[in-house]
Amino acid sequence: MGADESTDVLAVGGGTAGAVMAARLSEDQSRHVVLRGRVLGGSSAVNGAVAVRARPLDFDRWNMPDWSFDDVLAAYKELENAPDGADEFHGRSGPFPIRWRRPEDISPSGQAFIDACVHEGFPLIADFNAEVRGGVGATPVNVVDHVRQNTALVYLPPRVRDRSNLVIRGETLVDRVLFESGAAVGVVTAEGAVYRAPEVILSAGTYGSAAILLRSGVGPARDLKRLDIDVVADLPVGRHMQNHPFFYNIYSLTPGHTQMAPGPLVQLWAATSEAGHGELDLHINAQHLLDPSMSPTGGAIVLAVALVQPESRGSVRLMSAHPEDPPLIDNNFLATDRDRRRMFEGVRLARRIARTAVMSPFISAEMVPGDDVQDGGLPDAVESALESYGHPTASAPMGREGDERAVVDSRCAVYGVTGLSVVDASVIPLAPSAATNLTTVMIAERISSKLRHR
Repeated sequence: MGADESTDVLAVGGGTAGAVMAARLSEDQSRHVVLRGRVLGGSSAVNGAVAVRARPLDFDRWNMPDWSFDDVLAAYKELENAPDGADEFHGRSGPFPIRWRRPEDISPSGQAFIDACVHEGFPLIADFNAEVRGGVGATPVNVVDHVRQNTALVYLPPRVRDRSNLVIRGETLVDRVLFESGAAVGVVTAEGAVYRAPEVILSAGTYGSAAILLRSGVGPARDLKRLDIDVVADLPVGRHMQNHPFFYNIYSLTPGHTQMAPGPLVQLWAATSEAGHGELDLHINAQHLLDPSMSPTGGAIVLAVALVQPESRGSVRLMSAHPEDPPLIDNNFLATDRDRRRMFEGVRLARRIARTAVMSPFISAEMVPGDDVQDGGLPDAVESALESYGHPTASAPMGREGDERAVVDSRCAVYGVTGLSVVDASVIPLAPSAATNLTTVMIAERISSKLRHR
């Protein structure tokens, strides 16, 4: 397909959601679909492969019709290919493989973390995608035989890519959406090529979709006018972004216990002392992320602490109207006193677990923040080394009509225009208390189903 040609559906972004949308929509041979993107699989090709669902309370907080946990459970099960767990909660024949970490997959120090958490009174969780209470257990992952199963692999295998009605354009940067009289009619690439379609779906991720919307004239009018971008719809794109702050509490392992294992191992899902009713606002993930050569003993374990129900909101803005210029991203982590207190409480908990009689035999020394950092110095140490969990959401959030934060409706259609939808993690209105990848796949499954059957 060349420039200035037409198709039925343009899916922009070949990442987690875009691959799902292209695969599902092209199941109808009468519908011609073009998938445009830069890296097929997107975040699902490079993330930690954690496959944990958002909790029922997360969906209650969305306060959106048709998006309760009971509403979405069928889609979670439909996408899933899992040999374990109860039929009530799990699918067996979906495209997305999910596997439990076996005891033999978990390092001795990872098992010690589990044992230490249980010693501290946390329940042992056999299946994080079934039990909704807090506790500790092995992390479900989308990994088979040590290979990450990203959405490009499982939704776009050769038999799908060979469909005559599906065209995949890789290494393509989309500049903006074309509008005529308030209707999306196609896109323009950074090279100036024009592709037309009556249905445009943005699945370029929380940062990418927001940037395309803004360059297209969909966003806060004042910001757009400042960049000489004509306003198509005055919407709060990029204004309410959320992400999970992350801190790496790192320990060297004692000689004789330096065995390390790849990928996510085990997770503690807990509530801080300031969590709301029913909330689980804290993750501590035990992983071997550090290069062993960086540890004086040749082995290390990271107790990665994340605040997963943050109050703080960041932003995604444009540096310029040029598509080659990356957007300006401000995570605005720990912007409230409550977020700061809960984050520090999580790091204190990780340190306490590492110092238990159960886990301390596996620990040689604390490398970060370091044994010399006492409790009073912990805030400065944490804030100076804060990282992102890599779960940005809510740059184009879902909301009811009239909601001042809303960019899309319950069907992910952009307010104020026609023919344009956003389907990726950017529509999640509040950061869920879990890794976002599996929920993003679920959203794409649900919206593609609605589009197929409308």
